Order: sequence, then C-alpha cells, then structure tokens
Amino acid sequence: QVQLVESGGGLVQAGGSLRLSCAASGRTFRLYPMGWFRQAPGKDREFVAAINWSGHITTYAESVKGRFTLSRDNAKITLHLQMNNLKPEDTAVYYCTADSKMATIQPMGGDYWGQGTQVTVSS
Repeated sequence: QVQLVESGGGLVQAGGSLRLSCAASGRTFRLYPMGWFRQAPGKDREFVAAINWSGHITTYAESVKGRFTLSRDNAKITLHLQMNNLKPEDTAVYYCTADSKMATIQPMGGDYWGQGTQVTVSS
C-alpha cells in the first residue's frame, strides 16, 4: 500500500516555479519528521529539505536555500515544497520521505518513501 504520494512535478524554464506536494495516508504521519530528497541521472540521491513534526523547524540544503520553502499542513497531512527561481541543476526526480522512528530526517532519509515526481528545468 502506497502511503506517501508526490505530485506537482513538471517541465519549467529556468527562473520559473513549481510547488510539489506529498500526501500521507495516515494520521500518524503528523508526528513524523518529513522531507524531500532528489536524484538526478547518474548521481546519488541528495538531501533537499526537511521539517520537524510541528513545522516549526526547517532545514535546507545550501544549494536550495533562499529559493525553496518547505511547509506542512498537519490537518491535511500534506507536505509542500515551494520551488522558486528554478535552475537546470534542479532537474531530478524528487522523493518525499518520512521517519516513524527518528525525531529528524537523517542523511539517508526516513523509513517511508514516495514513488517520486519528475522535475525538469530547461535553460
């Protein structure tokens, strides 16, 4: 059973914006830290952003800081990633993750993963 489902990916030109969403299937996800990783062709999966259970603490990779904003809506059990001023190097499959055992998202991600959504930024 799929418990995390990403949406919102697509094709945009450099400088454009996209808003990714990750919907969780159960109320318990409101208690989990959540975040986003991405993987470009031929590269390792890398950390993008994470948020704690309350939504009060966020962490961003240096490469996206100032351009991406992470938030969560615990009433709808949904995670959002607002991506502005997109660059070609942001092109990747973006994966949503959650961790049922840790208070924060670890470098390798959590124990729940979505199927990914493709983001392509053209020059």
